[in-house]
Amino acid sequence: MSKTSPVALARPELTAWRNSLFVLFALCGIGLASWAARIPTVSASLGLTTGDVGVLLFGIAAGSIGGLLVSSHLIAAFGTRTVITWALIVGPLGLTLAAVGATVLVSFPVAIAGLAVFGAALGACDVSINVSGAANERAIGRNIMPIYHAFFSIGTIAGALVAALAERLRVPLEVHIGGIAVVSIIAMLASVRFLLPEPVSEPEAGTDAESAPGDGWRGRLSIWRNPRTIFIGLIVLGMAFTEGSANDWLAYAMVEGHGTDKPTGALVFGVFVTAMTVGRLGGVKLLDRFGRVPVLRVSAVLAAIGLLMLIFVPVVWIAVIGVVLWGLGASLGFPVGMSAAADDPRTAAASVSAVATIGYVAFLVGPPVIGFLGEQVGILNGLLLVLVLVALAGVFSHKARELTPLAK
Repeated sequence: MSKTSPVALARPELTAWRNSLFVLFALCGIGLASWAARIPTVSASLGLTTGDVGVLLFGIAAGSIGGLLVSSHLIAAFGTRTVITWALIVGPLGLTLAAVGATVLVSFPVAIAGLAVFGAALGACDVSINVSGAANERAIGRNIMPIYHAFFSIGTIAGALVAALAERLRVPLEVHIGGIAVVSIIAMLASVRFLLPEPVSEPEAGTDAESAPGDGWRGRLSIWRNPRTIFIGLIVLGMAFTEGSANDWLAYAMVEGHGTDKPTGALVFGVFVTAMTVGRLGGVKLLDRFGRVPVLRVSAVLAAIGLLMLIFVPVVWIAVIGVVLWGLGASLGFPVGMSAAADDPRTAAASVSAVATIGYVAFLVGPPVIGFLGEQVGILNGLLLVLVLVALAGVFSHKARELTPLAK
């Protein structure tokens, strides 16, 4: 493992840093799930077709790509703590604007603009918290990246459950999302002060110090010429598509494809994120024992089996079992990819930004493409596209092999 800065961090500081990241990851999950679980309500309010919903969700993806592309430069200029702070203020406000646009103003352009703002903030925050998390992981000396992402999933569980309750009680969308925004901003301000700067790392023994990109923006962009970065990005692309398609379409697919009511659709989405949480919490021991490559391969197989059950078995309870397998299979791809991208702390911010950008192409292309396919062949059959991306992630999983194992 890399040698960290000469000033060693005390255990209480590392623990407080870790715990603050748990909260911040959870807040990102709460915001995303609060919106995703109420997409059927948004669709009904705006009178959208399946294809229209895909276009609306494009707003989050397009904003996210913009946030990702500038994230490493923002981190270099201001540091992760500042970027996280502003992202978790702007993001909830953007989501509130989207809710107001969808229900109060009944305006598709306002809704998509709010989602674009939310997406941009989410993209910048995503890279920042993963860079900070990877630095904390190295300082502690354990594989804990999946646990950070488990807290994201815990946040999505909480968000989905609150959304299901809000749906059941017929709480107006703008009131629900606005309340989530206020709580999120307060919790962020209470937590972000415990984040610490990433320790400066020295080159690994036997590596070339000149191999790292320079400090300027040209140097950070040069990471795109690293083949390992591209292949890890393709793994994350496949797994992000697997996870993101559930975020965008699962509640809708249960309502339109399996004929459930909207509260049940929201609860099934909660089942998915619960399975993801279990997979991420249990995944740490699996990664320690078997390593990244076998775990990623098995994950791809589980996700594929679960999707096939959801798509082709017209029995709701069997489809829900498929959702559980889908969630378990999708659970580790993104955090393992982020950890692999940050293996070299000298290039962590640039590498995580590049890998996340490739992965977020899934969020950019996925919603409208699945929406288009859903219009032609039905939303369940439209999800067959996800299987292609799962296979892609499985094929390239060997590229995420550990460069330097963490201390056990």
